[in-house]
Amino acid sequence: MSAVVTTAPVINFLPYQKAWIADDSRFKIGMFARQTGKTFSTGGECADDCFKGWIEDRRTRWVILSRGERQAAEMMTEVIKPFTKAFYEVYNTLLKGGEPTFHEGEFRAPQEKGPDAVYKALEVAFPNGSRITALPANPDTARGFSANVILDEFAFHAKSREIWAVLFPVISKGRQKLRVISTPNGKGNKFYELMTAEDTVWSRHVVDIYEAVRQGLDRDIDMLRKGMADPDAWAQEYELQWLDEASAWLDYDLIGSCEHPAAGLPGLYQGGPCFVGVDIAARGDLFVIWVQEQVGDVLWTREVITRRRATFFEQDQLLADVFRRYHVVRCRMDQTGMGEKPVEDAKRRHGESRVEGVIFSAAAKLDMATALKEAMQDRKTRIPAGDVPLRADLHAIKKQVGVTGTPRLIADGDTDGHADRFWSFAMATSAAQTSYQPYAYQAVPRHGGGDFDRDIRITGGFGGKTGVW
Repeated sequence: MSAVVTTAPVINFLPYQKAWIADDSRFKIGMFARQTGKTFSTGGECADDCFKGWIEDRRTRWVILSRGERQAAEMMTEVIKPFTKAFYEVYNTLLKGGEPTFHEGEFRAPQEKGPDAVYKALEVAFPNGSRITALPANPDTARGFSANVILDEFAFHAKSREIWAVLFPVISKGRQKLRVISTPNGKGNKFYELMTAEDTVWSRHVVDIYEAVRQGLDRDIDMLRKGMADPDAWAQEYELQWLDEASAWLDYDLIGSCEHPAAGLPGLYQGGPCFVGVDIAARGDLFVIWVQEQVGDVLWTREVITRRRATFFEQDQLLADVFRRYHVVRCRMDQTGMGEKPVEDAKRRHGESRVEGVIFSAAAKLDMATALKEAMQDRKTRIPAGDVPLRADLHAIKKQVGVTGTPRLIADGDTDGHADRFWSFAMATSAAQTSYQPYAYQAVPRHGGGDFDRDIRITGGFGGKTGVW
């Protein structure tokens, strides 16, 4: 609290919690082990700042964005409310204007189409105009405030990159503070990027379970480890190790091993046979064409074409241009649902022998994903390097095992597509497994007279090129 106040501390924080609260950096990020009080101490900083502002006749505004409505409610009822009541009991003689009040209401976010999105909002209002609001985190709520912001358990926020993209410009307009706290949740989220980026303005705090206990946290480490009974989960949640989720179909190390700076450049096409995967899209989904050229026994990505809200006419034109510029041996297309007509049109235009529709059944998806993973493990494919949205999309597919023991592949929600790049890549790779007859040319002796006394021109292979026998 302010130097004016001489009363004993309201809460006895542990040393690492005091260090976190005392750090007044504008951009502050903390990675704390489970059950070490990261939400507790951050809520204490937030409430403390509001009471300081009240004493100093200064108005302040805080917004807490949690992973969901339940977590936002817990933050308000289990942390902010008790802190507010405790601080008021101690400092009410220094304050004027009545007590802080607690409210539950609605936050409305206008949408481009349709009715407003409505979210439950919990708030504490101070007599001097300061406020603390707790909301579920999503791009709508992140866009709606100009305030100091707490991102609680940010590694677990759905669409963390999209939330970040709309939140940070709002924060950067003024001198608002940003507090990001979380336990690790693999490498496929914005929290990982913020914690590991070099040369940043972030003040970082890292406290694992061992350091927290050393500084006075009352926890039985052996009991916690035995109770969890999961070494990987323990390493990530308590030892703060950056583990790629065991459920990720393609981990980041595997993705990185196949990246190459020469991949994804159409100008490096060598004229060899190409295999294409097409993920059909409508409305807001991502339309993707993935082109791979076979060079020796390696499939080199030559081009990844992406369009959002592309018309079917535009999609047809883009695919026709790919067939014109590349020697396409085989093209696999998503035929599920709306893909029926585009596949039919592509077969008629480019040849049924070269175009194959794929119905995305669970078995078909598993087969394609397995072919892709095996090709990457064998280093038989090369993909563009340094493409963050591409890496996120490839990492987005997770494996879940149902009650029958059958694996099922799903996409998480933290990419700018529904793993559309992954599936176009998988279709292109699986297309290359289909054998085809390469072009062959052999001189045939002329026979004297008759119909044989001339060249015979035939069509060889899938490419429709002519040769002479």
